[in-house]
Amino acid sequence: MYAALWRALPGGTAARVVQVLVLLVLAVAVLFQWVFPLLADWLAVDDATLG
Repeated sequence: MYAALWRALPGGTAARVVQVLVLLVLAVAVLFQWVFPLLADWLAVDDATLG
């Protein structure tokens, strides 16, 4: 998977490294902005089981 992504990116090695870092930052931002808050509504992480 990573090799296919590496081959699909245009440019030389330095440009590819920058593009991979930008994609990584974008993926983390999407997770923190939309995915994790959606999952927090479904998961009861704040509910205590001990009284």
